[in-house]
Amino acid sequence: MKEVIKTTDAPEAIGPYSQAIVAGNIIFTAGQIALTPDTNTLVQGNVAAQTEQVLKNLKAIVKAAGADLSSVVRTTVYLTKPEDFVPMNEIYKSYFTSDFPARVTVFVNALPKGALVEIDAVAQL
Repeated sequence: MKEVIKTTDAPEAIGPYSQAIVAGNIIFTAGQIALTPDTNTLVQGNVAAQTEQVLKNLKAIVKAAGADLSSVVRTTVYLTKPEDFVPMNEIYKSYFTSDFPARVTVFVNALPKGALVEIDAVAQL
């Protein structure tokens, strides 16, 4: 059985997908880019500013599912530029401060809406 998670504290999906799905005791989030929940527009600025918004979005979605970021067991980070890894990581470690989740980082040619970073997460209830 699965449960669809939807919250107004994170941006609406921009396609045919859910913000997150809970299956059993596992939360699977959709990839989040730096869209603001109120206007669904991309945060302008560097990768640090965008990473901050992405992680705020993930935090809100995981909370709506009944958990918090300490419950995240794995993330996937998508970046468009290798030089953005260090500034992304600085913001990332301010949200995940101990018992870090496993992580994969992938460099891609482009992301939706011209975003610089996208992150998805898997968490446990």
